[in-house]
Amino acid sequence: QVQLVESGGGLVQAGGSLRLSCAASGRTFRNYAMGWFRQAPGKEREFVAAIYWSGDSTDYADSVKGRFTITKDNAKNTWYLQMNSLRPGDTAVYFCAASPVDGRAGPPPPSAMGLMILTSPLGYWGQGTQVTVSS
Repeated sequence: QVQLVESGGGLVQAGGSLRLSCAASGRTFRNYAMGWFRQAPGKEREFVAAIYWSGDSTDYADSVKGRFTITKDNAKNTWYLQMNSLRPGDTAVYFCAASPVDGRAGPPPPSAMGLMILTSPLGYWGQGTQVTVSS
């Protein structure tokens, strides 16, 4: 059984930092796109960042570029989201997710990974971790 478990959320003041982790179990994620999404109360789930299994490709939402960094450790089957310069607008439940990619043609276009993960019927999702940024 595949499981994704997020950790690292919490309460932080504006300008602070948090590092989210997504520990995956039950399979390896070769040829998968892995990512982070968030959902604030009353809003739709939105893309935050994504990375391809090989590390060749990353993408970020415009709202987090320059502040957030997605990384991964394939040996640990874990990916991370380093969040710096946090703002109250970053307050949300953060979800990690992964979906398979046809890697025969190489890494997917960076800008396509978020939508691929969000809409994939074969994807996996974690339960979410709350991030609250106080002003």
